[in-house]
Amino acid sequence: MNPYDVRGNYAFMISVVRCAVRLEGVLSKVSLIVTEPHDLIAELKPAHPPRLYGSAGCETWSVRFSPDGSYFAWSMGHGFVKLLSWPLTSEDTEAGRSEEKTLNCRQTVWALAFGPCMSTQDALHQNRRDHELLLAIGLNNGVIQVWVVSTGNLRVTLTGHQAPVRDLVFAPNGSLTLVSASRDKTLRIWDLAKKGASPHVLRGPDYWVFRCSISPDSSVIASVCNLDSKVYLWSLRSYTFMRHLTYDHERTMASCDFSQDGALLAIASYHSTTGWWLDLWDPYTAVLLTRAEDCEVCAYRSDNLLTSLSFSPVGLLLAFKDYRALRIWDVERDKLVTDTDHNRAGGVCCAFHPHGGVIATGSLYLIVGAEMDM
Repeated sequence: MNPYDVRGNYAFMISVVRCAVRLEGVLSKVSLIVTEPHDLIAELKPAHPPRLYGSAGCETWSVRFSPDGSYFAWSMGHGFVKLLSWPLTSEDTEAGRSEEKTLNCRQTVWALAFGPCMSTQDALHQNRRDHELLLAIGLNNGVIQVWVVSTGNLRVTLTGHQAPVRDLVFAPNGSLTLVSASRDKTLRIWDLAKKGASPHVLRGPDYWVFRCSISPDSSVIASVCNLDSKVYLWSLRSYTFMRHLTYDHERTMASCDFSQDGALLAIASYHSTTGWWLDLWDPYTAVLLTRAEDCEVCAYRSDNLLTSLSFSPVGLLLAFKDYRALRIWDVERDKLVTDTDHNRAGGVCCAFHPHGGVIATGSLYLIVGAEMDM
């Protein structure tokens, strides 16, 4: 039996067993999981079969829910982004059966962000054009495309980054302020309400900027770089550097996220020979408050031990993907409350639904040395 069973346009992961024959392939997948009682409710699979030989391309690097929870977007590989109405119906996970939009970006997609981020009450007091739901997409060539969700049309293309755009986030205050993080070692702040306006460029890091997050009051940007053992805090009001949150030991910085009240800043980092850390900082006093860690050594030292994290919009729950599973840390009780093996291998991203209760995870399966059970 081939480990990839292809039916129609969808690829299904069947099995991987003992190491015997070298086989390389890539398959992305999105899992949608109810956080209580941790049930898998859907798996969305790419429209293209995996490439058994050759370069990668169908990784799911980003998954996002819209601020009002009515849409779900995921990067399905090969330059395509799928937009689905939420909640899903049973037909939505079958090819060609749902009311969906497919956006062809023609470049590898690294980052997604819906905006503007505003409450339903705020939206009622503004005209339709002002609060038109947009989807920003960060691409491998440094370009950011901004699409209109309702029509699936490209609204504007933003240029300036000289390397892949690794993360995007809209300001939570309902404005059209978009922050981008790039491998060109910069962050850029775009005002989409001002057509043609040049972005504010934040410089300083000596390494690729991997992730960024904006505080709930839209005053502070946090960013992390891949090989820099510190966190950068920037003022979104004055577009200036504020301070570092510094670590004593070398580590790879993986992700960052503010809690919903802005009192906590979660930082994910790891070292391939010592394990991973989840740190909770007070971003205003630069005090490290608490830490969860795993000191197990990864079997393959090149693996990313920790890939992403996301605070729940409801309660102090922090979801994160390590190299084994999706896990959820209850910060108030200071304990791990969820450990699910869905998307067990190669998880690269996760995101909560804005109303809580559901989390989406995206994955990449890289299979090396797999035996096909004939």
